[in-house]
Amino acid sequence: MALEHAILVSLSERPGTGYEIGQQFSRSIGYFWSATHQQIYRTLKKLHADGLVSFESIAQDGRPDKKVYTLSDAGRDLLADWVSSPTPLSPLRSDIGLKLRAADLGDLPTVITELRAHRDEAAGLLAVFQGWEQEYYPDPDALSGRKLGQYLVLRGGILMHEHTITWCDEVLVRFQREVDNQSAAQPAATSR
Repeated sequence: MALEHAILVSLSERPGTGYEIGQQFSRSIGYFWSATHQQIYRTLKKLHADGLVSFESIAQDGRPDKKVYTLSDAGRDLLADWVSSPTPLSPLRSDIGLKLRAADLGDLPTVITELRAHRDEAAGLLAVFQGWEQEYYPDPDALSGRKLGQYLVLRGGILMHEHTITWCDEVLVRFQREVDNQSAAQPAATSR
């Protein structure tokens, strides 16, 4: 997926200014696709030049006009084609996974501390997502259309973070056992 598609998806949900699209990226969309305001504005300019979005200039007192972007028919068609095209499985890229493979080369207690922070971050996001699930989707069986799609993406985030927590817990238990075994194997310091 490219940033262009993420912006088109945002605009398919509601028209907005570059700032408003950026706010959506800092909230819901940003949990699975991130972008800076600069990237968003640059991409909106390209999408407009390509005829995929249009905008209406709205005058503001004492400030430059703001542009409210909407999805054009060509943008809607491109988005529909993209949604219908095959999506390859994304390769797993994990810095923490690489660190764990080389953990024996570093300070294992430090790795454990970082992994606990990683787990805590996943738990925090899980709590946010579960709160959204309860607040915005109390009856998931009644959902259809766009709301169903939004709910299912949220469920994917919930399941991903539940899995991350389970995996971190397993790694923490095993690495702590390794630290304990190393400590037990060291000769006791003798006092003089």
